Amino acid sequence: MLENKMLRKIFGTKRDEVTGEWRKLHNAELHALYSSPDIIRNIKFRRLRWTEHVACMGESRNAYNVFVGRPEGKMPSGRPRRRWEDNIKMDLSLLSKNLKVRMYKTAILPVVLYGCETWTLTLREEHRLRVFENKVLRKIFGAKRDEVTGEWRKLHNAELHALYSSPDIIRNIKSRRLRWAGHVARKGESRNAYRVLVGRPEGKRPLGRPRRRWEDNIKVDLREVGYDGRDWINLAQDRDRRRAYVRAAMNLRVP
Repeated sequence: MLENKMLRKIFGTKRDEVTGEWRKLHNAELHALYSSPDIIRNIKFRRLRWTEHVACMGESRNAYNVFVGRPEGKMPSGRPRRRWEDNIKMDLSLLSKNLKVRMYKTAILPVVLYGCETWTLTLREEHRLRVFENKVLRKIFGAKRDEVTGEWRKLHNAELHALYSSPDIIRNIKSRRLRWAGHVARKGESRNAYRVLVGRPEGKRPLGRPRRRWEDNIKVDLREVGYDGRDWINLAQDRDRRRAYVRAAMNLRVP
């Protein structure tokens, strides 16, 4: 209301084409003439930018502790007052789906996959990572109305992947792991990372089924993209072939 009053002062009135009388400009006409984000859009943008700034501060800063903390004592009776955090959640819900996907790829996924090149994943852990990504994507894309019953339902995994149209989190991990394996294999015996890669620990192996090794993950990843050889360290010396397998691991579609 305040902004519209100021804009009407700036742009004045308009002659009606039918009656010929002067009248106030409608809100839609004001916004078309102003051609800039309104005052509420500016507030929401600045609030989201400040939230990102505070979230990166860490626990040593007072602003972060106020941001994530919870006040002690009982909550007063009646309807709870709207919190600043509620405004942030509402602002995020108004963002477009494409922007939410971009935020997931640039802000959330790099944090989750930090150091994934050295992970040794079991099938259970891969399943948990897929479940995490599917939960995030369902938050982004929302529900879907069933064409038969007319009721709203959750999106199936295949529908999520079709909307996401990017390699899933496991494809990202496998591709990065193969790229890092080739990088380490070319280092040579003078580097500690290479000696750890090809070395054999001393002593007896504990009883029971041996744990899955990082090298086992590499061999499984290469078999998935069609490499039948055994000596993958020699494969890493051929950069062109290695890059082709890395790209194949990223784009491979598996059920």
